[in-house]
Amino acid sequence: MNDSTGTRPSSSPQDPLLIAIVLPQFHPIPENDAWWGKGFTEWRNVAKARPLYKGHHQPQLPADLGFYDLRLAQARAAQADLARQYGIGGFCYYHYWFHGRRLLEQPVEAIRASGEPDFPYCLAWANEPWTRAWNGLDREVLMAQQYSAEDDEAHIRALLPHFRDPRYIRVAGRPLFIVYKADQLPDPQATFGRWREIARQEGVGELTLAQFEWSGAGSGSDIRQVGLDLSIEFAPDWRQLGGRHFTGWKSRLAMQLGLLPKAYGQHQFYDYQRMVDKVLAKPTPSYPFLRCVSPGFDNSARRPQGATVLMNNSPAAYQRWLESALRWTRDHQPPDRQVVFINAWNEWAEGNHLEPDTRDGHAYLAATLAARQASR
Repeated sequence: MNDSTGTRPSSSPQDPLLIAIVLPQFHPIPENDAWWGKGFTEWRNVAKARPLYKGHHQPQLPADLGFYDLRLAQARAAQADLARQYGIGGFCYYHYWFHGRRLLEQPVEAIRASGEPDFPYCLAWANEPWTRAWNGLDREVLMAQQYSAEDDEAHIRALLPHFRDPRYIRVAGRPLFIVYKADQLPDPQATFGRWREIARQEGVGELTLAQFEWSGAGSGSDIRQVGLDLSIEFAPDWRQLGGRHFTGWKSRLAMQLGLLPKAYGQHQFYDYQRMVDKVLAKPTPSYPFLRCVSPGFDNSARRPQGATVLMNNSPAAYQRWLESALRWTRDHQPPDRQVVFINAWNEWAEGNHLEPDTRDGHAYLAATLAARQASR
C-alpha cells in the first residue's frame, strides 16, 4: 500500500483504504452531442426519471453538490472534500480508450495537469464498446473497441504520466490499473506483458494490474493465469441477486386487474438485503481478491423498459455490508492489500451513489464513516 507521506494514502489492517468509483459522464463532449443530443450529460437521464410505483425513489436529485459540471475545478474539489470528510481515501475514475481515442478524459487530465484536488486517485479502463444499451438498444454500436499490439503500447504510454503522479494509488507499492472486462481482450497475457515491460523501461517500475470481476466468462477463473495480480469484486454481483420479485401467477394476475403497477412486469425487481446476504455467503476465491460494496442499484432513469431495481436498500443495510467487507479485509488480506472498493460515488442514473441526494442527504456517507469506525 502507499506510504503515508505527501498525498499518498496510507492504509493498515486497522484502517483499510476505501476507494470509490467515479463516473466522469457529467460534462458534455462532441460524441455525446452527436449520439444523444446537444449538451447531453448523465444529468439528462437523472432529471427525466419518474417513479414506477408508490414510494419508488425517483427521480434521485443531487443535494449538496448540485447538477455539477466536472470540467470545473470547483466541482472536482467539492467531490474530494466531501469524500475525505467521510473516510473515503481515494477515487477510481473510469477511463475510456478506443484504439488511441479517449472520451470523457477532460476531468482526469485536468486533475493530473493541475495537481488539484490533492486527493488520491487511480484509473479503470472501461473497455466495453459503447452502444445504446442505456435505452435498451444494445446492438447499436456507437464506438467499437479494437485491440492490437501497437495499441497496447500507445495505451500504456498515455497512462505513464498518471502512474508517475504522487497522488496515484499504489497497491503492493505499485501503480494500480484496472481493466473492467479483461476476458474481452483477445490475448490478455500478451497485453499485460507489453504494459509491464514498457512501464519498467520507462522508469515507472512494476504495475499492479487488476480486473473488475463481473458476471461474465472471466469471473471465477484464476486471474494469475492471464497475467493479472488482482481480481476486484464488482458490486452489485449479478450472480447473487436472489429470486426476482413479481414473476408468479398471482403477481401477473394482480397486474392485469390493476391491483399492482404494470411496471412490476416491465422491469426486474430484486431485494437489496437478500443480495447482500448471498454475497456475504459466497465462497472466497483462492486467487488475490478485493472486496467491493454498493449502496444500491436502480437504472430505471436510463431504461424505459427492462430496468433492474434493487428494492429495500437503506443506509443501515449498506453499512452492514461495508462493515463485513472491512472486517474480512482486515482478517484475510496482507498488509499491502488493505483495500475495499465502493461502487459507486456518483452513478446517479443507476441509483447507485454516495453523493447526497434530496431524500437521503448525507445518510450513505455517514454510514460509510460509521462502518469504518464500527469495524475497527
